[in-house]
Amino acid sequence: MSALTTYKRPAWTVIAIATLALFVVSKVVEPDSLRGSVLQGMLPFAAVLAIAAMGQTLIIQQRGIDLSVPGVMSLVVVIVTHNPNGDNGKLLGAILLAFLVSIASGLVVGLLVTRVGITPIVTTLGVNALLFGEIVTISKGSPTTTTSDLHDFATGHVLGIPTTIVIAVIIMALVSFVIKGTTIGRRFEAVGANARAARAAGIEPMRYQVGAYVAANILYCCAAILLAGAVTTPSIFSGNDYLLPTVAAVVLGGTSLLGGVGSVTATAVAALFLTQLDQFVLATGASSAVQNLVQAAALTLGIAVYSVNWAAVRTRLRPALAAGGSPPVRSG
Repeated sequence: MSALTTYKRPAWTVIAIATLALFVVSKVVEPDSLRGSVLQGMLPFAAVLAIAAMGQTLIIQQRGIDLSVPGVMSLVVVIVTHNPNGDNGKLLGAILLAFLVSIASGLVVGLLVTRVGITPIVTTLGVNALLFGEIVTISKGSPTTTTSDLHDFATGHVLGIPTTIVIAVIIMALVSFVIKGTTIGRRFEAVGANARAARAAGIEPMRYQVGAYVAANILYCCAAILLAGAVTTPSIFSGNDYLLPTVAAVVLGGTSLLGGVGSVTATAVAALFLTQLDQFVLATGASSAVQNLVQAAALTLGIAVYSVNWAAVRTRLRPALAAGGSPPVRSG
């Protein structure tokens, strides 16, 4: 078989082309969705989604799925807003507490999945419910204005680029290097592809599987801190908007829901695609319900593009197409 036929285009190029096409369509159909002020307002949320989706990528690479994203992100937002309560001097302590809580949550989930054997869906759904209970306890059901220091940081710029975008790119480069450029990362992907084979090769899967949940929660925490700063008075349930989009970004980025090899770069580009898609839909005057339907449609399309064996489909359809394209043969 030739090198040409065995070549497989990287997943990030597919979503990059789709993202570029979306921006072109947006410019032609709804140019208001690409106004400077709109982009400045959209990019920070694209960065938040990208960071959170990178965490979801790590979980899905280990054949799991994390339904605790809303709870973790919402709790972090509540901690970094309610604990300081407007006092910049208490912000650092609140951020450290948020990271500790996130790490603890990831560790608990990871151990329940690997040691106890509870499925990731059930475990993360249960932990998510517990986290929401803690959110209501801390917040008493009321949102609080973020501190001025966190707001200034999250809405600031570095050489004209939003700080949130700079942080997202740094995190993407760091995570991508660890996964693709280190022995730990290669073993991580090997465990996700086939844990039994990895164990037979002398790799202990549990440490990588637990590590995925811990690392993912750290990324959720980073995303939520930026979210808490970007919004002046964030909702106590801010994380609710990030469950479906994180999964959709992972799928559109080409990471298989069956685990194994994935790309955080492709996931980050997919996050930009989804955020601009939301802006485009909103610019048409559609409701939030339609926005959710569009996200679901994008998720379905991503699964179809990357999961269906299109070569096999073409092989099966070729005889039928050939028969339909030729005139019938008459006897006699």
